[in-house]
Amino acid sequence: MPPYLLDPVVATVLAAAVGLCIGSFLNVVIHRLPQMMERGWAQQCAELKGETPPALPRYNLVVPRSACPACGHRIGALENIPVLSWLLLRGRCSGCGTAISPRYPLVEILGGALAAAAIWKFGPTWQGLAACVLLWTLLALVCIDFDTQLLPDDLTVPLLWGGLVANLFGLFVGPSEAVIGAIAGYLTLWSIYWLFKIIRGKEGMGYGDFKLLAALGAWLGWKVLPLIVLGSSVVGALIGIGLIVFKGRDHNIPLAFGPYLAIAGMIALFWGPALVKIYFPA
Repeated sequence: MPPYLLDPVVATVLAAAVGLCIGSFLNVVIHRLPQMMERGWAQQCAELKGETPPALPRYNLVVPRSACPACGHRIGALENIPVLSWLLLRGRCSGCGTAISPRYPLVEILGGALAAAAIWKFGPTWQGLAACVLLWTLLALVCIDFDTQLLPDDLTVPLLWGGLVANLFGLFVGPSEAVIGAIAGYLTLWSIYWLFKIIRGKEGMGYGDFKLLAALGAWLGWKVLPLIVLGSSVVGALIGIGLIVFKGRDHNIPLAFGPYLAIAGMIALFWGPALVKIYFPA
């Protein structure tokens, strides 16, 4: 590696630039992955009914090219520069003038900011690169769960295995702590799920939440799990109460829990070890 890349400032700036580009790709993942899942479910349902699945054009994270959903205008390379293109276009499609959601540049900015924070914290190392992958995946999961109340296995399961592989080399915690973290993370929310269902007679969360907490346990170890569960519960309760009080949201409408787990996991990545020492002093 060239020596100048080891400079913390240079590495952080480069990480931010790469993170902006990754954020642009995450926008594609956030938009298309739920639709890909729905297509897959429809095909499986047709096959189970003995019907011929409808012939659909290819649709994945690469094909077709990105286009305006209102007019179909193909987005060219100059219109796909992270953040800058949105600003130059003044947040509107160049073809029809339809407003482009500000969430697109926001996700790009967050992708860059999270990568910069990870490299600044962990350095231009394998640990820093792994932290970037974790943060980018959590960012995608936050947005997808907010939109659809889904935590796709296509993201949570590879994230779980990625944490175990990363800690096979001790990047964040030891292998045994990672394995125990994955098991404890899954069983913690699984137990709460069944306790709630027995008491209230209905489901309180989805299986995706179990897998996400298992993945966070695999990455960060079992010791941070109380911190993540408590932090996500507090944040989720505050936001839920705020939505009910200020926006009149019906308290019977389910509230996605995955985003709060993911946000608490991000916090634990940066400050978890210091906070763990409070209740697990060496």
